[in-house]
Amino acid sequence: MAKVDEPKMACAARYGSYEFLMMPFGLSNAPTTFCTLVNNVLAPFRYRVVVVYLDDIVIYSKAIEEHVRHLREVFRTLRDNKLYVKKEKCSFIQEEVPFLGHIIGEGKLCMDLAKVKAIFEWESPTKVTELR
Repeated sequence: MAKVDEPKMACAARYGSYEFLMMPFGLSNAPTTFCTLVNNVLAPFRYRVVVVYLDDIVIYSKAIEEHVRHLREVFRTLRDNKLYVKKEKCSFIQEEVPFLGHIIGEGKLCMDLAKVKAIFEWESPTKVTELR
């Protein structure tokens, strides 16, 4: 979040005001705004080596050497725009990745079986309110 925008996000608290240093995702437009920002920053890579959804970034390549180069380019672009990733939330050089309820890998797109299982285990609604 820009330094000039921090006071706009200030909240009155018991012992003074609190200013967010990062965008809080509890706000109604925060996810959309953040997604638009990341999509604009990564526009040169989108649908060529990168897919972005909200705060998920999938970087894909055909070969390891190419993948390392793509990682460097994407991370450099993010850093140049003051966007950072948490190492703990990252996984690198995966042959398959879960993404939006699907498993993507090796040129295939499959449904995530855990999601399908959850749907099969839903109980049938017995009341109109449950159906709604």
